[in-house]
Amino acid sequence: MTSADDFVLQLMDERGLVAADIVSVAKEQLRSEGVSTIELDAKAIELLVEKHYCTYDDIYKILSEEFSIPLVDLNEIRVSEQVKTLVSDDLVRKHNFLPIDITNGQLEAVISDPMDMDMVDTMSRLVGMPIDVRLAPAHAIHDAIEAEYGLKGEFDAIFGDGAGVSDVKMDTGAATEEEAPIIKYVQSLITEAVKRRASDIHLEPLEKRFRVRYRIDGVLVEVENPPKRLQPSIISRLKLMADMSIAEKRVPLDGRIQITYNDKDIDLRVSSLPTVYGESIVMRILDKEGLRLGLPELGFFSDDQSTFERVVGMADGIFLVTGPTGSGKSTTLYSALNYLNHPDRKIITVEDPVEYQMTGINQVQVRREVGMTFAAALRSMLRQAPNIIMIGEIRDLETAEIAINASLTGHMVFSTLHTNDAPSAVTRLVDIGVKPFLVSASLRAALAQRLVRKNCASCKEAYQPDPRVLQAIGINEIEAQGMNFMHGVGCPKCNGIGYKGRMGIFEIFIVNEELQQMIYEGRTLVELRAKARELGMRIMREDGVRKVASGLTTADEVLKVTMNEA
Repeated sequence: MTSADDFVLQLMDERGLVAADIVSVAKEQLRSEGVSTIELDAKAIELLVEKHYCTYDDIYKILSEEFSIPLVDLNEIRVSEQVKTLVSDDLVRKHNFLPIDITNGQLEAVISDPMDMDMVDTMSRLVGMPIDVRLAPAHAIHDAIEAEYGLKGEFDAIFGDGAGVSDVKMDTGAATEEEAPIIKYVQSLITEAVKRRASDIHLEPLEKRFRVRYRIDGVLVEVENPPKRLQPSIISRLKLMADMSIAEKRVPLDGRIQITYNDKDIDLRVSSLPTVYGESIVMRILDKEGLRLGLPELGFFSDDQSTFERVVGMADGIFLVTGPTGSGKSTTLYSALNYLNHPDRKIITVEDPVEYQMTGINQVQVRREVGMTFAAALRSMLRQAPNIIMIGEIRDLETAEIAINASLTGHMVFSTLHTNDAPSAVTRLVDIGVKPFLVSASLRAALAQRLVRKNCASCKEAYQPDPRVLQAIGINEIEAQGMNFMHGVGCPKCNGIGYKGRMGIFEIFIVNEELQQMIYEGRTLVELRAKARELGMRIMREDGVRKVASGLTTADEVLKVTMNEA
C-alpha cells in the first residue's frame, strides 16, 4: 500500500472510514494466520478492503485530502510520447511511477505513496526537472504502466534477438513457447486499441514493413510496427481467433472475435484481403456502449432532437439516414431503436451483417448463399406483425419496393442510403426505379449527417480561427464577434491531439404536404432543396457552424467534412 501503512490505518480511523476496533479484529485474524509483524499493517488494509469495510478509492480519497495531492482517474489519462522517451519503462516499473506529460517545465506524474518523497526527489534528479505529483491507487498505476509501456516490453521480448522470448509469462493454454509471445502481442494490440477508443485496427503488409494503424475519431494513427518477419505469425493468430481459414490466402475472408475488456463485452468484425505483399487485416471494433448513447450524445441540439424524436415516433412511413461510409448512420439508427425499444412495440431488423446484438429486438442476418436476401427477409418479416422495421441499407429496387409497401401498410421503416445530402434521398429512390407517387406517399423524412471531432473538454481554450476558414464555412466578421470559438491545445487525456470523441452534424429534410406534391410531380432536386430551405431546413454546414459557435468543435473540422457541400 504505502511505506507507512500504520499511518494509513490511523488516518482511516480518524476520518471515520474504518473504526479502530474493526482494524484490531482484522489484525488479530492475520496474526492467527501467521502473518509477520512487518507485513501486518499492509495485510490488514488488504483484508479490510476484501471484506468490503472500505475500498481503495475511499482510502486514496482521504490520502488526497490529507496531503493536498489531486486524485486522478487513470482511465481518463494518456501518457504523452514525449515522456515515454524521457523516462524508461524499467524506471516506471521499478518505482510504480507513471509520468504523464511535461507542462511549464514540470513533469506531471502519478504516484501511489504520498509519503515517499525520496523516490519523487530521485526521479526529479534523474529527469532533470521538478515533478508535479498526482495520486492514484497502486494497482491502477500498475495497470496503466502495463497498458502504456506494455507493448514496448512485448516488442523487446518478441522482436529482439530472441533472448527475452522465454521470459514472457502468460496463460496461453496449449500454445508453444514460440507462439506465446505472438499471442500476447495480439492481445495487447487489441487491448491498446480499445483503451484508445479506436474504431478500427489496420494491419497492412507493405513491401519492406508490416504497418499497424488505429483509426481514432476518424483519423488513422500509426503505432509501432512489428518486424516484417513476424507478419505471417500475427496474421495467422488473428485469423485463428476470428475462426477464419488459415490455409486460405487467395480470397477475402470475414470473421468475428469476441473479447472482454474492463468487464465490457466487445466484438471485433475481422476482414482479410489478399494483397501483393500478403493479407491485409482490418478489425472493426464494435463497442456496445455506443448503443446506449442518448440523442444529445449523438450531437443533436434540443430543437433537432425534438424533430428527430417526432419523426421516429411516427406510426408509419419511411425514415432514411443518409451519408457516406463511416458517417455514423448505423449508430444513429441503433440509437433511434434504443429510444423506441419498449415492451409494447415489436421491432425487427434485417442487417448485413448484424453488427450489434440488442436486447428485446429481433435481428435477422442476411445470408445470400442460402437465399436469405434483404428482400426475402423483408417478406417474411411482414408476417411477424412488427411495429418497426429496420433495414440495414436500401440497395436495389426490390428491397425499396417491399420497404415502401411495408410503410404503406402501417409499419414504420428505418433504413440508410448513400447520398450526399438529405433531399437527394428522394432522387436516389427514383433513380433505382421507385415510382415518384410511392416515394411521396411513404417518405416521412430523411436525415443526412457527417461526423466531426469534438474539442477535448480537458484542454480546450478560446482561440481565433483563421478568417479564411470562417469565411469558407459562411461566418462573416460581424457574426464571428458573438461566437465562442474554442480548440483543444493537447493534453494527456486526448493524447496531445486536442480532440476527443466525435459528434454528428445534421440536415433534417421533413416531407410535408407541399413537398409531397412536388415529389409526386417529379420536381428536380434543386427545386426540392430550395423549397425545403424555404420551409426552414438547416443544411449540415449551418448545423456545424452552430456547434463551432458553441465551442464544441472547430471551424476546420466543419470545413473538412462539408467541403463539397453547395
